[in-house]
Amino acid sequence: MPIELTDLGDSALRDYVGLTDVALRTRAEPEMGLFIAESEKVIRRAMAAGYRPRSYLMGRRWLSDLVDLVAAAERDGIPVYTGDAATIEALAGFHLHRGALASMERRPLPELDRVLAGARRVFVLEDIVDHTNVGAAFRSAAALGIDAVLVTPRCADPLYRRAIRVSMGTVFQVPWTRIDPWPGSVDALRALGFTTVALALSEHSVTLDELAADPPERLALVLGTEGDGLTTRTLAAVDHTVRIPMRGGVDSLNVAAAGAVAAWALRVS
Repeated sequence: MPIELTDLGDSALRDYVGLTDVALRTRAEPEMGLFIAESEKVIRRAMAAGYRPRSYLMGRRWLSDLVDLVAAAERDGIPVYTGDAATIEALAGFHLHRGALASMERRPLPELDRVLAGARRVFVLEDIVDHTNVGAAFRSAAALGIDAVLVTPRCADPLYRRAIRVSMGTVFQVPWTRIDPWPGSVDALRALGFTTVALALSEHSVTLDELAADPPERLALVLGTEGDGLTTRTLAAVDHTVRIPMRGGVDSLNVAAAGAVAAWALRVS
């Protein structure tokens, strides 16, 4: 039976408190072993990927729209909290226009060789701090044939709510893990048969068309942070540097857009 929200200070609701406080949530969620999935589509994709809900928070009208999830939760002893829009907004910090949230249990990240088994095209996201860009990169990866995504130690959390939402839940579809140390792990990628390619503006770079004309069998495409791009250490460590030729006086693309262009050009037929 759904539990009506009465005491917003109840410790059982702490997973949902202050969801718009990015600085707090990005520290607290991994430490608590949880992430927040928002919207029916994202929740269902997470569950299809094997993630287990800890609890749900739903607007009242969504109890009937998601009756199968509510029934399964009741069967498995998973609490479903509900209330009016104003009460939920007071708890979470924003209007829940997508109807439902789920607090989900994280899983241990897989080892690098397991994530890359059979992969031919890989994104490496170096220190990308904007969750929107991380989510967009995952969505592009899923749509354009990227087999896995690797994120460096200082990259934003792919399981943060905004990253998951922007990815349309594809963070649960594309295999991923953290690669550490970086760029020290370039040698580990080489040992697994990958050619490492940095996407960057450099006088020593080749064009994307040149690389696409004779692409490596296994390729790890390294995308840099929004402000400064890739570090000099990374550019020195990788096998090649590639640029996307620009027009209209524009010197570069948003990192997620650049990754999408490169993924399309280097797709495996």
